[in-house]
Order: sequence, then C-alpha cells, then structure tokens
Amino acid sequence: MHGSCLCGVVTFEVSGTVPKLYQCHCSLCRKQSGSTSNTATIVQTENFRWLSGESLISSYRKPTGFRSDFCSVCGSTLPNPLRNTPYYWVPAGAFDDQASLEVTVHLHLASKAPWDISPHSGVYHETMPELSAIIQALYPNATL
Repeated sequence: MHGSCLCGVVTFEVSGTVPKLYQCHCSLCRKQSGSTSNTATIVQTENFRWLSGESLISSYRKPTGFRSDFCSVCGSTLPNPLRNTPYYWVPAGAFDDQASLEVTVHLHLASKAPWDISPHSGVYHETMPELSAIIQALYPNATL
C-alpha cells in the first residue's frame, strides 16, 4: 500500500499484510486530527519504507512521548516511529488506496468527546491497553 501527504511531496509504502485500523478517541488524538478520533494503524518497521520527501517531515513531541509528524509543506499528518518499538504508527488518512481498510479497534472510549458517536463494531477499550493487545487485534491471523 502506498501513502502520501496532501501535496504529494512525501510518499511512503507499507508492505506485507494489509493492516486493520484503530481509532483513538483521547483528547490528544482529537487535537492532532481535528476530529472525533485519530484513525491509524501500526506496522512493523521492516514493512515500512519512505519513498520520497523524508527530509521535509517535521515533528512535534510532548514530554509524555506523544509524537506527531507532519509534512512541512502542507501540514498533513504522517507516519512516525512508535517510540522505542519495532513499529511505525501510520495515519489511515495518508493511505492513497483505502478500499481494503477496516476499523476494528477503538481506544480511550472513556474520554471520547461528548459529541462523538459511539462506535458500532470492533474491540472496545475504555483506556489504553498494552501495545501487544492492540497489535493482536490489528493482525488477528498473523504471528508477530
């Protein structure tokens, strides 16, 4: 699967199993996305590759470890390494072909915005579970 920013200068590729998606409804993800939640996936570092524009990526980090990478030209949210793990966080909206993507996990439902509609399907977590639980839900048939 290929992805890009709004202006198209930053591009990337995800190989391997088509990942499932999660939505995080916490306040940080709402601010980052400008919406009810942040829809993303997690892929193994070995399955992620920048194709162009990597030098144009800027980062914002909070002391808590929250990180937001974005295109310095158009401001689109972009993938970033997931802290000190062998994974990349990839925002779903950056994928160019979204036909096969499906949300299967919802995080931080206890802190969702009052105007957010409760999800209709998937695995629900009131707070943040262990990373391994999220990865297992995103890749139910894979051995990671």
